[in-house]
Amino acid sequence: MLGFTRYVARTGPAKATFVGGLRKARERRSGFNPHGQLVKALKADIAFRTGGSHLTAVVGQVKPRWRPLYEAVTAGAADYLHSLGEPREVELAQTRDALGVVGGLAVKINPHFGLRYADGRREAVRLHFDELPPAGEVVTATLHLMRRHMDAILPGAEPVLVDLRRGVTHRLDPATRPADVERWLAGEAAAFSTMWATAAA
Repeated sequence: MLGFTRYVARTGPAKATFVGGLRKARERRSGFNPHGQLVKALKADIAFRTGGSHLTAVVGQVKPRWRPLYEAVTAGAADYLHSLGEPREVELAQTRDALGVVGGLAVKINPHFGLRYADGRREAVRLHFDELPPAGEVVTATLHLMRRHMDAILPGAEPVLVDLRRGVTHRLDPATRPADVERWLAGEAAAFSTMWATAAA
């Protein structure tokens, strides 16, 4: 899902360049995720109601090469944590990954975690770590794909995308028509598949 949603936000020749890069990374089997420990720290602060102490500690626990990244992200992550409200009123909920098919393209739908609030609300949370805020296309595509497969991910939950560096939560725009988004994504997926095949030639 990350690769596809990043793709839809690009325009012109940048789309083909991006797909070519994804193809090469797949062939090299590269793709180390440097954010794993940060996600674990955030989830620990939610689960144990520790107010951000795990986020603070993890900056000193990562390898020196990743420390600037963690320093840049943890302040926004703490803001997001505090935005959840009273710690006793929210807890982690188990989510499951889903496999969607968009315009013939298989897309793995994988939120980072789920939340359950004391009032019964549920959220499936996907985190955005990039230096730049998520483009509107990224927000729309991510939230639509999660909503589309929510019965498998976390039944009854609302999809949210959290811009972690800035601590900002994005939700579905009620004015967005799912059928329009579906048609747009199907076209993008078809073009993605064509470029992927071209990159392999």
